[in-house]
Amino acid sequence: MRRAKGDDRAAVVALWEACALTRPWNDACADFERAVNGTGSDIILLEQAGRLAATVMVGDDGHRGWVYYLGVAPDHRGKGLGRTLMAAAEEWLRERNAPKIQLMVREDNDRAIGFYKALGYEVQPVVTIGKRLDPENS
Repeated sequence: MRRAKGDDRAAVVALWEACALTRPWNDACADFERAVNGTGSDIILLEQAGRLAATVMVGDDGHRGWVYYLGVAPDHRGKGLGRTLMAAAEEWLRERNAPKIQLMVREDNDRAIGFYKALGYEVQPVVTIGKRLDPENS
């Protein structure tokens, strides 16, 4: 397990795409760059046999911690790698004294919701409200 560096971008984004985590309206390469170059975020990589097997993006916004892009390569699923990375993300946030961890899951993604519930996470009674700031997607 290690933190991503700039030259990991192509492999990380390819894994995110293989895990169906990317969306056309989000620039995954820009997300990678912001996380790797930011002071309040990291991307944690898990490699097996010299190959990228899983990732998680973690950040601290000064109020709470956030997790994004938890992805396990399809041929590595069912081996506990997602659990390992979530534990690493939680530890990363504990080291920064973040009082809470949150993440967003699409409401129809029952598999992901079940995964997080099995780790002790709870669906929160909130509504996410957003607005695009980039002119290309607003």
